[in-house]
Parts: sequence; C-alpha cells; structure tokens
Amino acid sequence: MSQMPRQAALPKCPSCAEPVEPGDLFCGACGYDLSVAPAPPQDHPTLPLAGPAAPGTGTDRPAPAPAGGTPPHGQPPENEQPETGVRFDRPDEPEEYPLQAPDPRPAAPAAPARLCVACRTGRVDGDGYCENCGHAQPRERDHLERETGPVAAVSDRGLRHHRNEDAFAVGHTTLPDGTPAALAIVCDGVSSATRPDEASLAASQAAGDTLLAALPRGTHPQTAMHEAIVAAAHAVNALAGEPATAREHAPHQNAPACTIVGAVVTSGLLVVGWVGDSRVYWVPTDRAAPPARLTEDDSWAAQMVAAGLMSEAEAYADERAHAITGWLGADAYELEPHTASFRPDRPGAVVVCTDGLWNYAETAREMSEVVPPDAATRPLHGARVLVGHALDGGGHDNVTVAVLPFPVPPRGAGSA
Repeated sequence: MSQMPRQAALPKCPSCAEPVEPGDLFCGACGYDLSVAPAPPQDHPTLPLAGPAAPGTGTDRPAPAPAGGTPPHGQPPENEQPETGVRFDRPDEPEEYPLQAPDPRPAAPAAPARLCVACRTGRVDGDGYCENCGHAQPRERDHLERETGPVAAVSDRGLRHHRNEDAFAVGHTTLPDGTPAALAIVCDGVSSATRPDEASLAASQAAGDTLLAALPRGTHPQTAMHEAIVAAAHAVNALAGEPATAREHAPHQNAPACTIVGAVVTSGLLVVGWVGDSRVYWVPTDRAAPPARLTEDDSWAAQMVAAGLMSEAEAYADERAHAITGWLGADAYELEPHTASFRPDRPGAVVVCTDGLWNYAETAREMSEVVPPDAATRPLHGARVLVGHALDGGGHDNVTVAVLPFPVPPRGAGSA
C-alpha cells in the first residue's frame, strides 16, 4: 500500500522536550539556553566495509595514495588486500566448465520387466508383488518342469501349501559299454522339520550328481543307487551343522529332514531305491498286463500291515497312517537305504512320485488308470497329466512326478 511522505519532526528542548523552532536561542517553555545544547553525534558504521578510514577525513573511504606511490601511514599498498571484517573478493571463475568424459564401457542391458501373472499388465517389483494389482507372484519352485533326454519331471506347490517342499533331479548318461541310462530322484521335505525345502533340494542334487558320476565309471546301478542315497543323507545332515547361536531364537526346532526315492533305467534293468514313503510304480504300455508298485513305505501303516496287526485298508484309514518311520536327517534313526532291481519283460513307463500324487491314486491299478497311454513316448506330457490329476483331486500336498520310459530309447533317439 502506498504511503504519504512525512515531514521531518521538529527539534526538541533538551530540558523539557518541548518542540522548538530552528534558530531559537531559548526554549519558549522553560527558557533553556539552546545555544549550549550538544551537537548530535555523527553516524559511523559499526563494521568498516573497505578498511579503516583515514584520520581526520570524516569518511569511511581510505585516503588516496600520494603521487610518489607510497601509501600514507596505515594505508595498505594497492596490490595488498586490506584486512576487513567482510570480504567481497572472489576467485576468478572459468567461463566454461569442462564436462566429464563419457564412460567407454558399454552400459549393462536393463533386465526385462516381469509382468504380473494375474492381471498381465502390471510390472512386478523387487519384492515379487504386482505394482498394479498387488498380486504376489509365484516363486521359482512353486511350479517346475524339466525334460532331459528320455526322462521328465514336474513339481507343483499344490493348492493348500504356502511353498513347495518337494525337489527332484533327472538326467541321462551312458554306461561304459555305451548303453544309455536314465535316472530320476524325487525328494519330499518333512513339513514338521526345520527348512524342509532346503533338505529336499540338497538331497536330490547330491543323489543325482552321485548317480551321474558313478554310472559312467561302471558302478552297478543298484550299488550306485545305494551310494546316491548315502550321499543324499550326508547332504541333509550337513544342514543341521549350524552354529549354536543360530538356534538361540528357535531352540525347539529340529533338524532338516526329507524322504527320497529314485529309479535308474538301463537296457533291460530297472533299479529303485528309497527311504520314506515316496513311491515308484511300474505301468506297462499294454494295459492288459498288470501294473505294480515297486516300493514299500517306511510308515506306521506299512509296519502295521507287515506285522499282521491290521489289514491294508484298516491301516491306511487310521490317522497315523502317514507317520513316517524312515527319513534322511541328522535326527533320523539308523540309515537303512532300500534298493531293489527288476527286469520287466515288456515296455512301459516308470512313475516316481511323492505322496502328493499317490494319495489320489494309491494302488497300482488306480495309478495305471491315470497314467496316459503314451507316457513312455511323451514323458513330460505324462508328468503334467499326473500332476493335474492331483490338483484336480484337491492338491492338499506338494506333488512331484517323474516319468521314465522302459526300455530306455537308444542314445540320441530322445523322446517324442
């Protein structure tokens, strides 16, 4: 807002503070002699800006230097910076600033953005959630499929569990005489144990690696299977060798544990091995021939039947039926790997699976009814069908299935 100019205030009498006119010699109110009033002080800055003023000049500017070039006493030379409270001198700045040279290394390619499996439009953030709909994305082990040579396997989390605690290993190699061999290992983590998913993964990898190393050396397949199960047990036991400080916050947790089952198929020979309640089934291509279950469970129900205390139907109807009596782990009983060998007289498919499948097709006849007729020539398709059967039945557990053809196709033939 604009303001009107204001007139300067009249001087006041030093004695009575009454206004007086300029030029008055005496105060009209009290008669004070104005001629003896002190003159107002001069206004000098508290902080000099350009050095001390020369004596007697009455200004803040330094006295000029004499013509001879010698500065007056107390005056700094022209090329010397005066000592002041505030400095306005600044270093010279370049008119242009140099730019940083470009990095000659090629830029790393950006990782392709993951799209949400639910809405198919949102990006997935680093924590595994969709930025658009917030849907949690499936983890890597929630559903796994692998096909190598003539053997294939599929593993799925199921519909009730929060993670997949199953694991598998499949592979193919040749014996010293050039005979092809295929193998599959399936492990089921014990859910009541600590880190069952790590136990199953360690066991399957150790067993698979042992078989792939032993068979080409000429080790008999049944002996190699025994060695593989022992190696798997050592791998699981090693998981329990954690520092004592790691158990301070969970002192009641037990050691990691899992079950194991495997099969090796060569020309005219089928070898199986297991500890626990995962199974191997033989399903001939000619469905007129009888199928067979090739393993016996390490479970409470199996013990009751073997002891003649219950019929199979009664034992498996009991709530204790699936309590296992054999497993891999540091707190397991004495390790007793089971191995067996067979010589089927006709072609067919070997099904290696966890109880996540055989709970929905328990007997050999029931299993043969759900195995596709072309499973021996299309093992990956057969494994997918069997996993789908378990999910359609309710998917109460993790489910893992491996399918191997028998006899093994000649080397290089692959699977159809």
